[in-house]
Amino acid sequence: MTGKGQAQPPGHEEDDTGLVRVECYAGQRAAESPRRFFLGRREIKVTEIIDRWLDPDHSYFKLRGDDAGIYILRHDCATDTWELTLYDSGTHGKGRLSTTRDS
Repeated sequence: MTGKGQAQPPGHEEDDTGLVRVECYAGQRAAESPRRFFLGRREIKVTEIIDRWLDPDHSYFKLRGDDAGIYILRHDCATDTWELTLYDSGTHGKGRLSTTRDS
């Protein structure tokens, strides 16, 4: 979740809990292939799933939204809840928040 002094995604101000509502593609199991999510009243459509990874208790998705922002959403498997764990406005250099490292 973004902290004090860090950028907040637009539309997120009215709901500062970090919890988001996520819709996945029909026919997919929970926590697979998010297609859009809501931060407060703001809808963000997923234009790209950049990366995804699992740990024993959570699924993580690194996404690009239709606002060019980059988001990491975490799905808690036990409670079936979603949380925003990272937001980047997408206005920084291309290598920022890269999942690979250049040699």
